[in-house]
Amino acid sequence: MNIAIASGKGGTGKTTIAVSLAYFLATSGQSVQYIDCDVEEPNGHLFLKPKIESRKTAYVMVPKIIEEKCTFCGECSSKCQYNALVSLPDIPPLVFPGLCHGCGLCVHICPENAIIEAKREVGFIEEGTGIEGIACIHGILNVGEVMAVPLIRQVKEGSLESRVHIIDAPPGTACPLVATISDADIVVMVTEPTPFGLHDLSIAVAVAEKLEIPLGLVINREREQFQPLEKYIDDHGMEILARIPEDRRIAEHYSRGEIIIEALPELRPLFSDLAINIGKAFGKSVIGV
Repeated sequence: MNIAIASGKGGTGKTTIAVSLAYFLATSGQSVQYIDCDVEEPNGHLFLKPKIESRKTAYVMVPKIIEEKCTFCGECSSKCQYNALVSLPDIPPLVFPGLCHGCGLCVHICPENAIIEAKREVGFIEEGTGIEGIACIHGILNVGEVMAVPLIRQVKEGSLESRVHIIDAPPGTACPLVATISDADIVVMVTEPTPFGLHDLSIAVAVAEKLEIPLGLVINREREQFQPLEKYIDDHGMEILARIPEDRRIAEHYSRGEIIIEALPELRPLFSDLAINIGKAFGKSVIGV
């Protein structure tokens, strides 16, 4: 089962929810894998503390022009959907590696076989076992690298069978989010009861709905009901999976890299309810299966 934890903006508490849910399930007897797809700034490992057992370099394939074969026809650049190739008169196409998604189309359509694929390093992937036997995998994008999606896909290829996958999605609503949640069984949207939280939540929800993925909502740092958010939830028929109260102690333990339900056991029932409600929304229990 793939449970993606997402948010429309950074700072809503997405990783707090993700690592706490992974910890709850693991301590409830479930086999869990935590997959951190926030490759630009992964931080779940700070809480789950995996012992890194493997590390491998991640590459994306980019075009390399064989100049002596190129006839400057422009076929490759005209078909590239990402504008990674630009044709100019009487010279081979210019390649912009930072825009290339590594799809390989240009290699296949070149009439002169003047394009081959070359490896370009984009980051690396680490795997290990964390507290309570939680399998962990995350990717770390190279500094200055703009292509997160290929690395996210390679991180997800490391998912283990027969485990509940807690997928920590990157913040925002762009391509990295889509790549992360595209094969999720359910998306847990984490938001905060503020105007900014509601604005970005609405965009993230639209993405999940476009992909036709079931979703539910966790309201984090709740002081009192924020009526615009409550109205949005009612208007869209969304299910609230959990409400996490605002509590300074949570922030203090989080800042020390501690799992909040381990440090504050009284919060454990909230995550029990969250797991149960996820199971109800998806139609399959995530506890004890």
